[in-house]
Amino acid sequence: MTAQSQTAQSSSVAPQAKTLLPQPKKSNLLTWGKRLLWLNMIFSFIFLYAPIVVLVAFSFNDSRLAARWEGFTFKWYSVMLNNEAVLTAFWNSIVVAVISTIIATILGTMTGIAMERFRFPFRKGYDGILYLPVIVPDIVMGVALLAFFSLALSAINSAMMLDGESAFRPGLGTVIIAHVAFNISFVAIVVRASLRDFNKALEEAAMDLGANEFTTFRKVTLPLIMPGILGGALLAFTLSLDDFVITFFTTGPGGTTLPIDVFGRIKRAISPEINAISTVMLLMSIMLVIASQVLQRRQSS
Repeated sequence: MTAQSQTAQSSSVAPQAKTLLPQPKKSNLLTWGKRLLWLNMIFSFIFLYAPIVVLVAFSFNDSRLAARWEGFTFKWYSVMLNNEAVLTAFWNSIVVAVISTIIATILGTMTGIAMERFRFPFRKGYDGILYLPVIVPDIVMGVALLAFFSLALSAINSAMMLDGESAFRPGLGTVIIAHVAFNISFVAIVVRASLRDFNKALEEAAMDLGANEFTTFRKVTLPLIMPGILGGALLAFTLSLDDFVITFFTTGPGGTTLPIDVFGRIKRAISPEINAISTVMLLMSIMLVIASQVLQRRQSS
């Protein structure tokens, strides 16, 4: 028998030998580990979202007591819409969110472009400061802004010799400034993320065709990063609309927003009207977050 025939026989026998060998079974420990991971995920979702489901369900409760179900009704939404204090607080929240979002989007976009495109002295230090509003707890930032506004308004009133009703006091203006202060960072982070995958060859092509820097930015750069800018703006609007801690420390007479109004009502009693208000706020936040995610996915694709 030649060497080639022996090799052919051994190669034909090898697969048969492999099939006859017992296949290793999956470890029971690995199987139970996967089951525990699934159980952990299910319980985590239940722990996080079950209270929200209960809140939404009891906003349709016919009973004035939020802890006892007596039937299905929409009357608490009608009561909410006819409550002047709630409507005023809701309007204040919208005004603060819209104005602060516009200002923060403009400043955050300019900051993101500057941080991603240019090199300047103390850039690393400024980059660290830019992330502080994202890292620092809200209560720390709220207390810091309270101290800042107290000193700043006192200095302005003293310099302009204002007293009594004519003096500057905390209100919607201070709340808007506070919201701009922490929203700039979030907008800048989203805009910088959209600029990292930007194809600079498109800008160079536009300049080769005769466009100046401003025209290139307006016709090429801005449309391409617009999904990132809109995503940052929607994120800033959502954060401003739902913010409570920083608003609580920086607001004043006439500056009550919807989260502050809900907090004041909870201290007295928890009624289905509060659940209805919270449900409306929840739906608005979910819609804004979904819109922001859709815009960011379009940017990445």
